[in-house]
Amino acid sequence: MNYRIEHDSMGEVKVPADKYWGAQTERSHENFEIGVGIETMPSEIIHAFGILKKAAARANAALKPEKMTAEKLSVIESACDRVIGGELAEHFPLVVWQTGSGTQSNMNANEVIANVANEMSGKKLCHPNDDINMSQSSNDTFPTAMHISAVLSLEEKLIPAAEKLVSALKKLEAENEGIVKSGRTHLQDAVPIRFSQEISGWRSSVETDIGLIKASLPPLRTLALGGTAVGTGLNAPEGFDTLVAEKVSEITGREFVTAPNKFHALTSKSELVYAHGAVRALAADLMKIANDIRWLASGPRLGLGEIRIPENEPGSSIMPGKVNPTQCEQVTMVAVQVMGNDAAIGFAASQGNFELNVFMPVMAYNFLQSVRLLSESIVSFTVHCVSGITANREKMRDNLHNSLMLVTALNPYIGYENAAKTAHLAYRENISLREACIRLGFLTAEEFDRVFRPEEMA
Repeated sequence: MNYRIEHDSMGEVKVPADKYWGAQTERSHENFEIGVGIETMPSEIIHAFGILKKAAARANAALKPEKMTAEKLSVIESACDRVIGGELAEHFPLVVWQTGSGTQSNMNANEVIANVANEMSGKKLCHPNDDINMSQSSNDTFPTAMHISAVLSLEEKLIPAAEKLVSALKKLEAENEGIVKSGRTHLQDAVPIRFSQEISGWRSSVETDIGLIKASLPPLRTLALGGTAVGTGLNAPEGFDTLVAEKVSEITGREFVTAPNKFHALTSKSELVYAHGAVRALAADLMKIANDIRWLASGPRLGLGEIRIPENEPGSSIMPGKVNPTQCEQVTMVAVQVMGNDAAIGFAASQGNFELNVFMPVMAYNFLQSVRLLSESIVSFTVHCVSGITANREKMRDNLHNSLMLVTALNPYIGYENAAKTAHLAYRENISLREACIRLGFLTAEEFDRVFRPEEMA
C-alpha cells in the first residue's frame, strides 16, 4: 500500500495515499480497533456533518469574510455536497467506540472536506481546523449532527413507514367491516367484537405513536452549534449560532433553530431520550400487533386460526408444508432491539461530567439503528404480512358461537350470578349456553332465543 505523510499537533502520521482523511483520523483508526468495518459511525451522522460543515462555512462567509473567502467557500461547499451525497463514504472509517465526544469523527469530517477542497482548488487552500472547523468545536458539532440526523431519519424513514402501515390497516379495516368474532382478554374468551374494531385498535395505536414521534421533533430541532467547547461560544463570532441554524434549515429544507441554552445543549441529551421514548412506544405497539396477528393466525388447525396470513416461505427443514409467521417474528425481534437500545440511550444520557456528555457516539449509533431497523421492519411487515391478511369467517363464527362469554348478554335478564351458574354448567358438561340456561330454569327456550343474539353484542 502506498502512503503519504500527514501531520497534526502531535507530529507526522502515515496515511493511505488513496484516502482523503488526515492525521487525526488515522490515529483514531489505529488506536480504536473495536468493531472495525461493522460498528462504524452511522452514515446518517456523516451526512449530517456534511450539512453542518456546509452551513458553518456559509455562516462564516457572512460573518468573517476575511477568513472564509469566496474562493474557500466555493470548494468547501462542493466538498460538503460530496459528503452529503454519500460519495465519500469510504473515507469515513472510524468506529463508534472512540472518544465519547465524537471529536475524532468531527476531525474526520474536517480532514476529508479540507483535502477534497484542496484537490479541487489545486493548492493547499483549506486547513481542517482553521477553515473547516472555523467557529466550531467537536463539543457542539457532534450533538448538532445527532439532532440533524435524528430529525431527518424520523421524518424521512420512520414516519413515512408507519403511515404506510396505517394505510394498510385502514384498508384491512374496511374490508372486514361487519364480521363479528369473539373478543379475548387475559388470553381468555371475552364478549364479541367486530374484526374491524379489533383492527381499528391496531391502526389507532400506530397513529398515536406517529403523533408522539412528531411531538418529539421540535426539541430535536434545537442545535448546539455556536456553543463551541463549553457552551460559551468562544471563538465563534456574534450571531453565528443563529445564522448557522438558518443555514442548516436552508440546506435541509427543514426548520432548525439555535438552542436557547448552549450549556444544556452540550451536556444534556434529554431531547434524544424523549424522542427515542416515542420510537420505543411505536416498537411496543408493534410488538403487541405482531403478537396478535400470529396468535390469530396460529394453527392452521390446532390454534385459533381466525385469520390467514401470506405464506412467504417454507417454515421447516423437516416438517413439509409448515408455514410460520416469520414477518411477525422479525417485528418482535426488532422491537426487542429497540427496547434494548432505549435502555442504553437512557444510561448514556445520564452520564458525562460538568460541561459535556461523553457518551454521544453510542447514543447516536443506537438511536439511528432503532429508527433504521424499525422503518425497514415496518415496510417489510406491511408489504409481506398485513396487506395480505384475510379473515377465516367460518372459524370466527364457530368460535363466536362456542364462546361461554356470550352469557354476558343474559346478565340483564337473569342477573350476574345466575349467568355465572349457566356458564359453569355449560363448561362442566360441555353443553351449550342455551341448554344450560333452560336446564337451570332461568329462561324458557323462546325467551333465550329472543334475547341471545351474539352478532348484536359487538
